[in-house]
Amino acid sequence: MSQRPRNISSSSGKIKRQCMKHAIRRRFVYVAVRIVSTVFFLLPLKIAVILGGKLGVLIFFLLAKHRLVTIENLKAAFRGQKTDNQIKKIAKQVFQNTGKSAAEFINLPKINSSNIDRLVKAQGLEKIDHALLAGNGAIVLSCHFGNWELSAAYFGLKGYTVNVVFRPSRDPRYDGIVNSVRRSKNINIIPRENSFKRIISILKSNQIVGILPDQDIDSIDGVFVNFFNKSAYTPTGPVALAMVTKSPMFFAFCIRENGTHKIVIEGPIELELTGDKEKDLLVNTQKWSDIAERYIRQYPEQWMWFHRRWKTQKHD
Repeated sequence: MSQRPRNISSSSGKIKRQCMKHAIRRRFVYVAVRIVSTVFFLLPLKIAVILGGKLGVLIFFLLAKHRLVTIENLKAAFRGQKTDNQIKKIAKQVFQNTGKSAAEFINLPKINSSNIDRLVKAQGLEKIDHALLAGNGAIVLSCHFGNWELSAAYFGLKGYTVNVVFRPSRDPRYDGIVNSVRRSKNINIIPRENSFKRIISILKSNQIVGILPDQDIDSIDGVFVNFFNKSAYTPTGPVALAMVTKSPMFFAFCIRENGTHKIVIEGPIELELTGDKEKDLLVNTQKWSDIAERYIRQYPEQWMWFHRRWKTQKHD
């Protein structure tokens, strides 16, 4: 009878020490992020972006786990098409682009309606304008590609009512910082959890809803589609919303080009509707996923390959 309490006590103490260790680590990382962010904000944007790219390369070498996942994903996607040296070069550029995007996000408070056009140009914006004239809102999909945060900020600064669905992080302190910057650019934040009815209401109010559905999240409804010739679990939420609301669905890519950015609007995506809900969800999710793949193939260094995109396995 005395052995079990000692085990429980020992286990409890170990858990407490681990929690304390994680708490200290999280606090250290948070303080480090705040210091780096402050330094980057004090720098001119161009210099901050250059240093952000160099920091991204440094992180590429320091974070072995993420580096290996990136290289593994790239090899799987471009098997037989790119050499190992090409894969490693692209992997390094992925981290470099992420560092640049982070530097730009930190400096986003400096960007406003009077200077945004010097940094970002949009191609196909008239498609969104035309869709909004119908009064049924617009669903704008994007990827963790280029600088997607800048894309949302562009719409907000141009006077559109923008609502972005986001997935809360494990640390609400980061969410507080990031979302305050987003709100400063007229972006409304919608936590992903239980958001379906709220999004329907927003679309009926003739507003834009932005969604990034390019990650493997097995806790939400999805289907397996072909993505880079591999079966990838993909959210069906965007298509389900379009089917319910009849709102047009577009894809926006914010492409980094020589120090500036170009937003390209694809769509509206024509949905194939047969009346078979499950089939329609699959076919149309595959349709937008094909668009995403086309751009990622063209600019592989601008997508976040360090996410485990093929994590969820299909079981027959």
